[in-house]
Formats: sequence, C-alpha cells, structure tokens
Amino acid sequence: MQFTQPTSPTSWTVNSATLWLRLGLGITMIPHGYDKLTHFADYQSSFMSFLDLSHSVSLALAIGAEFFCSILLMLGLLTRPALIPLIITAFVIVFVAHEGDIAGDGSAGFLLLIGYLTCLLLGPGAFSLDAIISKQRTLS
Repeated sequence: MQFTQPTSPTSWTVNSATLWLRLGLGITMIPHGYDKLTHFADYQSSFMSFLDLSHSVSLALAIGAEFFCSILLMLGLLTRPALIPLIITAFVIVFVAHEGDIAGDGSAGFLLLIGYLTCLLLGPGAFSLDAIISKQRTLS
C-alpha cells in the first residue's frame, strides 16, 4: 500500500480547489455584508470612517465588497476585479480595525486576506462563469 501522493496536481484538482476556495471565501464573507446591508441605518452613524470618507460611504463600500463582490467571487464572474475591493476590505479588517494583530482578533481577517490574494494569483479557474464567457468568445 502506498501512502504518498503524486507531487504535481492535475488541472482538474487545481480547478476544483480554486472553485472550493472561491466558494468558501464567499460563504464566509457574505453574512457580514448581508448584516450590514439589512441594518444599514443602525450601523451608518457608528461605522468606522475609512480614508476620511463619511461613515455612510465607508459602510456602503464595505457592503459592496463583502456582499456583492463575494457573490461575484463565488460565481467566478469578474473574479479578479471583484477581488480588489475584497482584498482592500480584508486589509482594513486586519491592519486598521485589528491593528495588525494577525495572531489574535485579526486572525480571521488575515486568513481571508491570504485567501483573496491566492484567488487573485490563481484566477477563477475552469469551473467559473469567467471561463464559460471566455470559451464563448473564443468560439465566436
């Protein structure tokens, strides 16, 4: 019986892993954005002001990233552009809201940041709407 695995992954395993990573990151972040979206009036006066933007604008940007960009990420639609606001949001979570505490309160945000950066490097993968749209353009 062999206990080792081949060291070079197949394209199917890489594309599957990319899909699971996109889904996992989206599922993790969507509830945070949905909560802010449904309780906008409650949060807008106390939400942190980012880059001297108003509390409402900062909250709207967070909702856009956490909810809408996470949906795009899960679908694999406009994947890399959707990751930019998510990376900025995770960066703010870790280095502004939690003052860089990657081993304590900011650890979840740090894991999201690493996941988003990994998705940015990998791209959407073959199991994405981006891949389907790209194939359609190639065929026409």
